[in-house]
Amino acid sequence: MTAQDLAQVQILADTIHLDHPEDARVFEERQRLYPQGCLVLEEGGRIVGYALTHPWHFGSPPALNSLLGEIPSKATTYYVHDVALLPETRGKGYAVQAGERLARHAHDAGFGNMSLVAVNNSQAFWERLDFRAADVPGLEAKLLTYGPDAVLMMRNLAQAYS
Repeated sequence: MTAQDLAQVQILADTIHLDHPEDARVFEERQRLYPQGCLVLEEGGRIVGYALTHPWHFGSPPALNSLLGEIPSKATTYYVHDVALLPETRGKGYAVQAGERLARHAHDAGFGNMSLVAVNNSQAFWERLDFRAADVPGLEAKLLTYGPDAVLMMRNLAQAYS
């Protein structure tokens, strides 16, 4: 993802995530702070999906539509903020490919795990990519801000790439 892609990524986000809107400044900051974790999927010469990921603190997912300020120097997880695809691209294996590419990047960057907040009934999909629900006491109220079905999930990378 480049700075030139951000306008199209915003259009996709606004189309795909009606219940989880985020301002352009969120995408701009993620791309500026950790460009290697911001990817786009092109099909037929147009952007049809994207991923926003970055190092973070496990058990403390960033609030939706909020700025990070900086990438923490002592990050304890590789956080998947968003993987989004237009409906017509689903079923082609792109999400699984993105998940594996992100896992390989996270492992190669020295992270032992990845984490995310599953929303929109996506928990079963993430479980197929070896993510498991993670219980962090005191996180319940924050997870509700993501939606009623939000689940913090973690994938252990040490087992996957040992």
